[in-house]
Amino acid sequence: MRISLNWLQELVDLSMSPEALADMLTMAGFEVEEIEDRRTWAKGVVLGKVLERQQHPNADRLSVCQVDIGGETPSQIVCGAANVRADIYVAIATLGTYLPKVDLKIKSAKLRGVASEGMICSLSEVGLTKESEGIHIFDEAMIGSLTVGSDVRSLLGLDDVILDLTSTANRADALSMVGIAREVVALTGNPLRLPDAPPVEPTPSKPLALNISEPQACPTYIGTVIEGLSVAPSPAWLQQRLQAAGVRSINNVVDVTNYIMLEWGQPLHAFDRDRLVTVAGDDALTMGVRFARARETVKTLDGSDRPLLEQALLITANDKPTMLAGIMGGEDTEVYAGTQAVMLEAAIFDAAAIRRSARAQGLRTEASARYERGVNWAELETACRRAVKLITELAGGQVVAQAMADSRPAQDALTRSIDLRLERVNQVLGMVEGEDDLIELQSTDVEQTLTALGCHLSMSTPGTWQVTVPPYRYRDLEREIDLIEEVARLYGYNKFCDTLPTKTEAGYLSIEQYITRHLREAFRGAGLTEVMHYSLSKPRSDSLCEAPKDRQIVLANPLFTEYSALRTDLLDGLIDAFQYNQEQGNGALNGFEFGHVFWNAEEGLTESEYLSGILGGDPTQGKWIRSGKEQPLTWFEAKGLLDGVFERVALPVEYQPDRRDDRLHPGRTASLWVRGDRLGTFGQLHPQLRQERGLPDEVYVFQLDLEVAIRHLETDQALVPVFKPYSTYPASDRDIAFYVSTRIAVADLQRTMTKAGGVLLESVGLFDEYRGDRVPEGQRSLAFRLVYRASDRTLTDKDVDPVHQKVRDALVEKFQVELRS
Repeated sequence: MRISLNWLQELVDLSMSPEALADMLTMAGFEVEEIEDRRTWAKGVVLGKVLERQQHPNADRLSVCQVDIGGETPSQIVCGAANVRADIYVAIATLGTYLPKVDLKIKSAKLRGVASEGMICSLSEVGLTKESEGIHIFDEAMIGSLTVGSDVRSLLGLDDVILDLTSTANRADALSMVGIAREVVALTGNPLRLPDAPPVEPTPSKPLALNISEPQACPTYIGTVIEGLSVAPSPAWLQQRLQAAGVRSINNVVDVTNYIMLEWGQPLHAFDRDRLVTVAGDDALTMGVRFARARETVKTLDGSDRPLLEQALLITANDKPTMLAGIMGGEDTEVYAGTQAVMLEAAIFDAAAIRRSARAQGLRTEASARYERGVNWAELETACRRAVKLITELAGGQVVAQAMADSRPAQDALTRSIDLRLERVNQVLGMVEGEDDLIELQSTDVEQTLTALGCHLSMSTPGTWQVTVPPYRYRDLEREIDLIEEVARLYGYNKFCDTLPTKTEAGYLSIEQYITRHLREAFRGAGLTEVMHYSLSKPRSDSLCEAPKDRQIVLANPLFTEYSALRTDLLDGLIDAFQYNQEQGNGALNGFEFGHVFWNAEEGLTESEYLSGILGGDPTQGKWIRSGKEQPLTWFEAKGLLDGVFERVALPVEYQPDRRDDRLHPGRTASLWVRGDRLGTFGQLHPQLRQERGLPDEVYVFQLDLEVAIRHLETDQALVPVFKPYSTYPASDRDIAFYVSTRIAVADLQRTMTKAGGVLLESVGLFDEYRGDRVPEGQRSLAFRLVYRASDRTLTDKDVDPVHQKVRDALVEKFQVELRS
């Protein structure tokens, strides 16, 4: 917001420089982005009176003027403006004056042979407009007691400094001059002078009815009818105030509504009452507030015919749309030069309702920006009275009707009381720099700071205050920590010490962070690339996996359809990424991702963290040895890569058949288990899904529950590897082959052999599988190599044979295998 120091000076005394004020406000949390010193724009420009105007002897479009600027003799100035004439008061840039807005220094010169000692200025040359058709002529009534030769900046409004200030989103009160004045009062202790707003005393002549069908969206609506007024240009002081704030002057009535919005932060709107009656179709006028209906339209002040969505909040006249409430007025009811009666609207609109309405219409204005942050509920009547006073002063007329619909809570409900503890203040803020040493904030410091802010403090118990928040800060001062922040902000952040506490300790990673980093390193070491996706995704429509559609969390107000639900797993994003890389010619994506997933459970919304990955395609280089043909990963190669990661992090994982996820191949999918806990899923993508997505023949995915992995990896055995010395004695190996049912998993066979072999059995490895001729139906031939080794001796046949026979017997007894060797 642009803050005029001249305007601010009317509300609170200022004795500091603009730079000091800007620094003070910035340190208090209101960043001053720019200081616009308008006093430099017309330094050296004085008031002059044109005594005589003659045609230039050598130029048709130039005039030779004799101008009185307070000297002993008139100054001769050559002027090219068409509107220059005798007996007018103008702004004269004297010799030596520098005009920064047009980068021009005035020097004595000859124009077509005639000497010129100065320049008659237009508004563009002093920076008030971008373009001007001619020189600026002062109204003699404006001049008052000023004499020719006097500094002209006060007449142009250029004796001012503008601070371009940015406030945080929670400080809606800072979008007004009164709000900034209150802040300066709190920082300086100077008294506040609020503008006069006398009560409105209508002379009833015409009725005004209100019908607020959406009281939640519009808690309060005040309609005031003023008749007998005259619309005209605003006085210079009002135009200059608006121009300094970056608002275009329109006429005296509309300018007052904009002035009040800048002064109090309360948007207002003025309707032409006669035009309202025309739109309503009846002289008995009923103003209303409701949401738009299907196929309704309204023509706004910018000349656009806007089709209305149901989220749009409207102001109606006899139920007919007239404007977008809190955003922009309607062209059919705007105040114009012939207006003789207005209906002044002052209302409170719900911040969320205006936000949705503005977004639905793609329209944001100064008024909507204030409503979206939340205007002051407690001072609506004050702003309305102030506007009525200025309109009747500047445009004449009298109030003939006023109606109010009010569903706000009582004034007491807008006054919040918060308990504030001095101990908690010092605990959060720490020490401050005293004269000789570091000290804690004293109770007097807290009381003075919050009292200057407008709060009322009473001591409830020793060391604890009950703080009553002023109504204009009701929206952002809600908790004890908010008050502590205000104490720090107004006392001065720079006054608190910046030393570390005396007792410190070295930082360290939590066990969860350490294990997560260890897993990340392991997957990177296996050749996978880490990827990241948004936690928002498309709603699932056909999933039958662990988090189906009815358990998905769908956003009520998404920005895009593609990102309208929280993801229930990481696999969809990885599959999309794999497809995208294939389509872009980047080859197969072997990647992994850590991420949070979300779903609806019986106990409410649930969140968990998963580790997922995708493997596929041919990652090798030099395909010329295969005539350029791809050789994708097999199921066992992909499983071996995953097993290598598990072995590196010391995670004992077992595989069990699984077919719960319809995205995966029903015969090539396994659930992963660690000591009886389900870790996750590993499997090949379903052929139908691969065909739909245009993916390679074999693509594999895995998804692990990170919480389960961390729980089994935070043990001492997993975190601290134990060195096992290598045996210096040779190994003895035996092969064993047998027929076994295809329903029996190799993992179960290996587990049985390892248990039966005891400490001498070092490893068990499958090296052959055969199905076909001379193999019984429903069975397969498997061959394993068993390696036996001892750490203290060389094993003999007498040592190995009994143990090996024990393994054979265990297989026959448990799985009824038919031994072949």
